[in-house]
Amino acid sequence: MADSRPIRLLLADAHAATLAGLRMALSGDPFVVVAEATDSGAAVAAALREHPDVCVLDADMPGGAVGATAEITRTLGGAAVVVLASSRDDGAMLDAVRAGAAGYLLKDMDPERLRYALIGVTKGEAALPRTLVTRLMLEFRVRERHRAIAVGNARAAALTRREWDVLSLMAEGASTSAMAQALGISQVTVRRHISGVLSKLGVADRAAAVAAVHLSDPSSH
Repeated sequence: MADSRPIRLLLADAHAATLAGLRMALSGDPFVVVAEATDSGAAVAAALREHPDVCVLDADMPGGAVGATAEITRTLGGAAVVVLASSRDDGAMLDAVRAGAAGYLLKDMDPERLRYALIGVTKGEAALPRTLVTRLMLEFRVRERHRAIAVGNARAAALTRREWDVLSLMAEGASTSAMAQALGISQVTVRRHISGVLSKLGVADRAAAVAAVHLSDPSSH
């Protein structure tokens, strides 16, 4: 192994029992726990003091993990943040990644898999569920297509982020059920967003909506 230096960890969780469990699961080669915290403020302070390689933050700790993630990644460029959650929440996962998190995992995952995931983030790998990777790719495509829209298209500018998500999937020919699955929402909600898109763009159907904002061939822009 080229680099035998221990991986320095900061563990943050509001519950003493969970902290103890994490400490037990992550103690020993190649890890060393250098700090622990029970809320976001203490986690940020400990990170600035100890300069850990990886910060493992409880999604639901007092103060929340998103703000702490943003502060740690902004201040300590070399520290990776992995958020641990009790249950899957796609919106919370996206918020954490936007704040700079390198990973978002569930607390009930196998301890050995957690160890491998944390080693991976120190090598620049992302520790993310496949569903979140799909959502991030969609978000990127939407952002790029948004940039491609003709200047002065005021109707298109009025679309919400979620309506842009739906419009992007329309451009790919996705069905209502496929949109619902990709976005993690119900088909009823998808239909509501489609109606919003059509209304704001002043068109009658999906094909016209795509044509109205020139999304049918993104590579041509």
